[in-house]
Amino acid sequence: MTDVAVAARPAASTETFCSPIVDLRQYTLFPGSRDQFIELFDREFVETQEAAGMRIIGQFRDLGDPTRFVWMRGFADMPARERALTNFYVHGEAWRQHAPAARMAMIDTSDALLLHPIRTEASFALPGPETRAPLDSALPSGIIVATLHHLRQPLDADFVGFFDSEIAPALHDAGGRIRGVFATEHSPNNFARLPLREGENVFVTFLGFDDADAYDRHITALGRQARWRDDIYPALVARLQTRPQILRLAPTSRSQLRA
Repeated sequence: MTDVAVAARPAASTETFCSPIVDLRQYTLFPGSRDQFIELFDREFVETQEAAGMRIIGQFRDLGDPTRFVWMRGFADMPARERALTNFYVHGEAWRQHAPAARMAMIDTSDALLLHPIRTEASFALPGPETRAPLDSALPSGIIVATLHHLRQPLDADFVGFFDSEIAPALHDAGGRIRGVFATEHSPNNFARLPLREGENVFVTFLGFDDADAYDRHITALGRQARWRDDIYPALVARLQTRPQILRLAPTSRSQLRA
């Protein structure tokens, strides 16, 4: 197993691998409401969710859809998930007070996937939550690109080996910084109040880039790799139900997951 496959961006001394269970959520908002929703979320729903027992990993504007807000939170395990969500949504004062304003911006919040890292060192390496930037800080310049691969069957050792030996080195050689690699967590949903997309087999890579132009250069570099074009990508697509879904995500000022 190569260092690239394990984690192209190893945890720095000030960072730790976090959240064995990750909730990836894509919200569709009413046109024109996203900035206001983000200001509310970053002001009222970050520290309050963490006080309830979860970790807010990242919040993003989807560069491909001005009505989409994407965010992730993490949990130590499934029982911790149930406790934290109950604390926040059932007993929490922040949700009770600000839910009406949040709901006014939301069209749909049902696009949610529960994930786990394919190995510990493939989880997100983040600094402590106490280092999170303040609300009025500048927006980061980098972007995160999440690629969702819908597999024909549950993740197995063969696909992980294919990723480690073929896909990850190609992404790295084309300038991609692998920030995390995850797959569907198939545990039953233990907080029914928030539906999940269940019964799917999704493999997700998160790559960091200095800016959108750097991502464009990455795609061009991949396309120029004969092995990627002729062998790796066709072999990947053959294992998928549909072509990969690509989310180009710009972190908010308070997002801890950055490029």
